Amino acid sequence: MEYILETHNLEKRYKHFKAISNLNMHIPKGSIYGLIGKNGAGKTTLIRVICGLQKPTSGTYSIYGISNENRKITEARKRIGAIIESPSICLDMTAEDNLKEQYKVIGLPSFDNLQEILRFVGLEETGKKTAKNFSLGMKQRLGLAIALVGNPDFLILDEPINGLDPEGIIEIRELILKLNKEKGITFLISSHYLDELSKIATCYGFIDKCRIVKEIRSDELEQKFKKRTQIHVNNIKECVKYLEEIKIPYKVISENIVDIYEKINVSDIVIALSKRNCIVNEFHEKGESLENYYLNLIGGADNV
Repeated sequence: MEYILETHNLEKRYKHFKAISNLNMHIPKGSIYGLIGKNGAGKTTLIRVICGLQKPTSGTYSIYGISNENRKITEARKRIGAIIESPSICLDMTAEDNLKEQYKVIGLPSFDNLQEILRFVGLEETGKKTAKNFSLGMKQRLGLAIALVGNPDFLILDEPINGLDPEGIIEIRELILKLNKEKGITFLISSHYLDELSKIATCYGFIDKCRIVKEIRSDELEQKFKKRTQIHVNNIKECVKYLEEIKIPYKVISENIVDIYEKINVSDIVIALSKRNCIVNEFHEKGESLENYYLNLIGGADNV
C-alpha cells in the first residue's frame, strides 16, 4: 500500500513534558484519515510537526516517501495544504484578494487557477464582499480555498467544522468529499465531531496519551460494530422459544426486550410471533457508534 504520510517512533518533548511519544502513523494515498483523541492527546502537536512548524525531538516521518531528515522534505511539504486551529484569513480583504496573498506567500509567479478554486468552494460570486462579512461556513470554505493554492494533493485540517451551524457542517462535508473524489486529495482530519467524521472517513487513527493506540479502516470498524435489532414483546418466553427454533443469535435484555444479532425481516418476525400469541410492540435498529468504540478503546468516559 502506498502511504502519503508515515511516522516512525515520533516524539516531541518540551523540557520534561512529552507532547507526542513513540507515535507511529500510516495514512494511505487517497484516504480520508480521521484523527481522534481527547484534548491534550497530542493531535495539534503532531500536525504542527508534520507541517514543519516544529521539529521532532526524536523519531522520523516521511511525506511521499521522503524522510524529514532529507533536504528534499521542503519540496515535499509544498504538496501539503493545511488549516491548523483556524483559517489564516485577512478579514478586511475579499475572497479573491485573500487567495492572491497566498499565491504571493508561496511564491507562485501568477494567479493561475484562482477563479477555478473560488468556483470549486462556492465563493466565486462574493465579489467585493470582505471576509469579515462572511458567515462561519463561508470563512471555513475560504480557508480551504487558501489551502488549495498551489494544487496540493494532501490536506491537513484541524477541527474543520468547529463552531459551524448544521448548514455549514454539511457544506464542509460535501466539499471534502468532492475534493477527495474529484481531485484525489488525501485528507488528515482532526475532529471532536465523531458522528460527522464517521460520515466521511475511510480510515481512523486513535490517539491517546501522546501515541497512536489503534489504526483501522472504516469498513473494518463497521464490521466490529454490533449491529442488532431490538424488539419489545409482550411474551418473552414465546419469543425466545421461537428464536431458538430458527437458530438466530439473541440476547434477553429485560422481561420484554430482546436484541437480535442477525439481519432479519422484521415483518416475518412480527407475523411468526403473532401466531404464538406474542405481540411485537416496538422494534429499533441498534448499533455501536464511533464514539462508543473510541471510549471502549481508551478505557471509558472517565479517561476523556
